[in-house]
Amino acid sequence: MPILTTAASIGLLASGVFLLVGMTTGIWKYYGMRTSADHAAPYYVNIAHRASLMYANASLILAVFAQLSDYSSICNVIAISVPLALFAIAVAMYCVHGFKNTTDNQVRDIDASGKFFMLILIVGEIGGTAILILGSMSHLFA
Repeated sequence: MPILTTAASIGLLASGVFLLVGMTTGIWKYYGMRTSADHAAPYYVNIAHRASLMYANASLILAVFAQLSDYSSICNVIAISVPLALFAIAVAMYCVHGFKNTTDNQVRDIDASGKFFMLILIVGEIGGTAILILGSMSHLFA
């Protein structure tokens, strides 16, 4: 069996966690559909469910790039950990909004700190992914 790098192992583990969260929020979604008068789950429960499943796949893709990357182990661990942490924070926020069921648009009344977090989210997710892709390019095209 091939040995995975630390960064790839982190990505694989995160993928499993996001998959389990996606399945669990799927139960929550089903419960909401069965018990609500309009047979619809809270808006952000749907978002949390779909995002978790999407992030499970994204984590696997990042794990592959991390495994192939020629950058240092610490660089790859940081590069994969940042987007994964931001994915997790996003899903957690979706769950909070789903539990409260008070909005269908979390950015409608966004304040300055929310805008700053969105900037961190954009830079962190795209930056970490770009580093892993660039790190794997020399391996892929050698």
